[in-house]
Amino acid sequence: MNTLFQRRDMLCMGAAGAAVLSGVARAQAAWPSKPVTLIVPFPAGGGTDAFARPLSAQFAKAAGQSLIIDNRGGAGGTLGASIAAKGQPDGYTLFMGAVHHAIAPSIYPRLDYDIEKDFVPIMLLANAPQVVVVNPKRVTQTTLKEFVAYAKKNPAKMNYGSAGAGTSHHLAGELFKQQTGTFITHIPYRGAGPMLQDLIAGNVDVCFDGLGSSSAHIKGGRIKALMMSGAKRNAAFPDVPCAAEVGLPDYTVTTWYGLWAPKGTPADVQARIVDEVRKSMSTDELKTIWAANGSEIPNLTGAAYGSFVNSEIKRWATVVKASGAKLE
Repeated sequence: MNTLFQRRDMLCMGAAGAAVLSGVARAQAAWPSKPVTLIVPFPAGGGTDAFARPLSAQFAKAAGQSLIIDNRGGAGGTLGASIAAKGQPDGYTLFMGAVHHAIAPSIYPRLDYDIEKDFVPIMLLANAPQVVVVNPKRVTQTTLKEFVAYAKKNPAKMNYGSAGAGTSHHLAGELFKQQTGTFITHIPYRGAGPMLQDLIAGNVDVCFDGLGSSSAHIKGGRIKALMMSGAKRNAAFPDVPCAAEVGLPDYTVTTWYGLWAPKGTPADVQARIVDEVRKSMSTDELKTIWAANGSEIPNLTGAAYGSFVNSEIKRWATVVKASGAKLE
């Protein structure tokens, strides 16, 4: 008798389990069946936002569901990453991080997340050069050569803003100081948006920013670009010299932005995310915005994107070590 009841219970449990699995499979196949939250780990107005918001608008058209921007700034982008790492792995919490998150493992000794272990890499979204920008009313030098000469003659008199300690802006500034033999005081902000506001207001002299967040201000004449990183000029700003032209061939800093999901997000949902985001990024609207920001649209997804992030972690660890920068 007991055996009969046990068999019946096992059959009921099996049927219930199959129903649950079937429901999960249907939910995954239908992704997205409800709005998706995109955690952006910086305040509005920064470089990450400059790409996240246009993507959100096109995603809604392509996927038929909203991509809701959730700005969680603080601690050089690591606060938002920590929140995202604890999100449900169902495809409805995504994280838009950046090069800063490849720097963080070397500069923050006690992170409560691991960008490689607690997330799955979805895709690389944009790649923009770093640009040296100044307030033209506060800085009278019109070329990088003049700027460097003045900074050398006046150590610690000038200052530079960053999107936060440990961000690419910070390390790009430290790398610039190493390669030019200058000393410029670092002033960290809670994101590129507040940093740029203070640069425009004349409260800081210079910033080492990703082109995505600076481009509109350069075009509007509110700030002046002295140099682009890398070995060639940027098509969106052909009049701005590149680092190789002004005697800094090893200044090859770029700001990239990418998409992750919490660890455990099903593989088929990951594939659906890639498909929908690719549709969004193939639109003329996004292509125009990316080009105006001087940015490329990379073709890296999944494991290839993960390998790229790993190589960036190693590369930035060398820069951090050389700079001596460390945060608690």
